[in-house]
Amino acid sequence: MASHRRRSILCPNCRKLISTDESRCPYCGIVRPGSWWKNNVWTRAFLGTDQLIRTIIYANLGMYVISLLLNPLSTNFSLNPFSLLSPANRSLVLLGATGTIPIDHLHRWWTLVSANYLHGGILHILFNMVAFRQIAHLVLREYGAYRMIILYTLSGVAGFCVSYLAGVRLTIGASAAVCGLIGATLYYGKSRGGVYGQAIYRQIGGWALGLFLFGLLVPGVNNWGHGGGICAGAISGFLLGYQEKGRERLFHKILAGVCVVLTLLILGWAVVSSIYYGVLG
Repeated sequence: MASHRRRSILCPNCRKLISTDESRCPYCGIVRPGSWWKNNVWTRAFLGTDQLIRTIIYANLGMYVISLLLNPLSTNFSLNPFSLLSPANRSLVLLGATGTIPIDHLHRWWTLVSANYLHGGILHILFNMVAFRQIAHLVLREYGAYRMIILYTLSGVAGFCVSYLAGVRLTIGASAAVCGLIGATLYYGKSRGGVYGQAIYRQIGGWALGLFLFGLLVPGVNNWGHGGGICAGAISGFLLGYQEKGRERLFHKILAGVCVVLTLLILGWAVVSSIYYGVLG
């Protein structure tokens, strides 16, 4: 007698081990968790724990490399570690640096998104990506992949909106978005309470304090963007909720999809237009 062999997968929503034959996940209730479109390589690349983190890091690294290649002769190769491998300002403006100059003079509101993926030097991107990788695992676990995409995108935009209103002329970096994740985690720790919540709140609160002191001591740091990102992350964390309050819903998935599509379109336009104007220039 032939036996029926059941295959197992990780639920694409809650990441629990289930059978592919399940019509609904017994843990989170998602419909048809074994369907192809919820488990194909592209979906996993965005929603898998390590894959999502790597995707965001690769996007930042890719934009950094492009910014160096646009004006290779103008690239700063100084021995000063803070200016090592710094892209030319023209490259950064073409690729979507934000601030009062690009928005008021060039009417490039889309730079509020693109600036989150640009960096001014090797140490700049290194610090931001290390901080992102450390905080992102916690945010993914407590909020879920869809909500983390929303938090990262909206906090970055909000942080740069605040710095624009404060009159910052030109600014870039993923730190506003990373600060949004810090703000969401601060809210989570305070809201959850208990030993675990208090430990998270104290640990991440130490990060926030260190970031504040760093901004006071080091010139050129966009403190308005950092503060705006933290506030936006905390407010978004409250509005979106976290896993213990409720699983991710269709609204979260749609909003995360909008954030991903909008980001891809803007970054694609930034690269194509910068190459076009770079060649003409």
